Amino acid sequence: MIYVGIIIGITILIIIKVKVDKQNFETRLNMHLENTWGQVPTQEYSYEKLDSIPKYYETKKDTSLDVDDITWNDLDMDRIFMLLNHTESSIGEEYLYSMLRKLQYSKAPLEERNRLITFFQEHSNERKIIQKKLRLMGKLKDISFYEYINRVDALEPHKPYIHFFCMFLFPASIGAAFIPGIGTYAFGLIIGSLVFNIIMYYKRKGKIDLFFNVFSYILRMLAFMEELSKTDIKELDSYMKDLSSEVSKFKKFRRGSFLVISKNAAGSMEDMILDYLRMLLHFDLIKFDFMVKELSNKKENLNHLFEIIGILDSTIAVASFRQLMNLDYCLPEFSKASAILDVEDVYHPLIINPVKNTMNAETCILLTGSNASGKSTFLKTIAINAIFAQTIYTSLSKHYKSCFFKVYSSMALRDDIISQESYYIVEIKSLKRIYDESGREIPILCFIDEVLRGTNTAERIAASSQILKSLSTRNALVFAATHDVELTYILETYYLNYHFQEKIEDNNVLFDYILRDGRATSRNAIKLLGMMGYSKEIIDHATDEVNHFLDTNSWNSL
Repeated sequence: MIYVGIIIGITILIIIKVKVDKQNFETRLNMHLENTWGQVPTQEYSYEKLDSIPKYYETKKDTSLDVDDITWNDLDMDRIFMLLNHTESSIGEEYLYSMLRKLQYSKAPLEERNRLITFFQEHSNERKIIQKKLRLMGKLKDISFYEYINRVDALEPHKPYIHFFCMFLFPASIGAAFIPGIGTYAFGLIIGSLVFNIIMYYKRKGKIDLFFNVFSYILRMLAFMEELSKTDIKELDSYMKDLSSEVSKFKKFRRGSFLVISKNAAGSMEDMILDYLRMLLHFDLIKFDFMVKELSNKKENLNHLFEIIGILDSTIAVASFRQLMNLDYCLPEFSKASAILDVEDVYHPLIINPVKNTMNAETCILLTGSNASGKSTFLKTIAINAIFAQTIYTSLSKHYKSCFFKVYSSMALRDDIISQESYYIVEIKSLKRIYDESGREIPILCFIDEVLRGTNTAERIAASSQILKSLSTRNALVFAATHDVELTYILETYYLNYHFQEKIEDNNVLFDYILRDGRATSRNAIKLLGMMGYSKEIIDHATDEVNHFLDTNSWNSL
């Protein structure tokens, strides 16, 4: 009776512990969702994680319409993605990345995204209901969920007979202890079966561990999405019906899933107990082999579920991003007129206390200004907002109006050691891709920083003036920044001139980063040398040389 009482007492304590853990987890989850809303995401990214996130997009890539790799890297869009990545699931972050790269060219999908984003902004209770389910699904570490669910066919065929043997071996060894005459050897049988089962378990588990994690994730996803689909949210009715329909097709896949699935991403006492039982009885490996076959027949349905969950999670993330920007944004207005861009008080999302600028461009723009005056940042600001407008239907500005553009840039280039291409070769290839696209039906919005900086001055001015002129006569709106003031005169028929300027105070160069009409008339390169500690002799001689060149159009021999 004493032993029975102890067992009953331990059972009661476990039940109480499970309930307390569940309540504490729910409390922590609610606090997390409340405290992180509208804040900068704190997720850390390994190289493996950054490599896995684009996998879904790579299957959907359209090289003629999407934000290409050069433009993505020029604009530091990985950091922009991280700023927006308030998603709660692996599916959501992979979908969000794809969303930011796939520009839209009609209003309908953008308006639907905005409907969802606005709903989540205005209905915190409904938003939290969805976030909780997504949070419980969690995020896979350093692997792409989409990639692995579409690689199931690559798994080696496996016969699970050994695991059925292991399932009965350990209980049989325990049962053998009650057989007369064997009891003295029972301990050895139990230890032997335990060791054998553990070895066989990890031998198989090591080969399928990543897939196993993904399958466990799928089971969590199906369980939580089934619960979510029963939620009465009228504004999301069509999404909930689709969820319910797709989840219902996985009944066979889910049968017995309580033996495999983790109830939440953080784990619990129940999960710990089940983990030991799995290791001893192999029932999760047996279930896995049946799931492989079933999932191979359900990939299309699973991919549809991916899309539904992805749009919900990613639009919640955008809603949080809008809150992070202190609601200082507008909804873009799209015009049927070709190659126009009108933006007021636009700013860059990564700059704290940014200077806002206004631009109305119906023709190409040439930017001049001294070093560090803000030219490159302004180009990136316009480009990022153009991408935001056609992906998340958001512009970080007071007013934004444009046509639908393809967006290209040629800015942060470097020479390619692997292909043994010089900076100049890389640069002209980058410009050529823009030139080729500019002749197509959809207008392009392109951003070029320091045209042909990789060659000598005379040829640079001659070649860049012809390239920029040609682009301006094609289906393109060009924003180009240059230090070659000569281009502002050569191209004044085709390009409007704007500039940034600085002022000198107490031997300091001060910038206000305000965009102004006209070409730049000041220079600061030599002054910056002085500020960095170069000798007065170097500064004075350099100043004399440049003044001599401006007066005579020739250089002195040193």
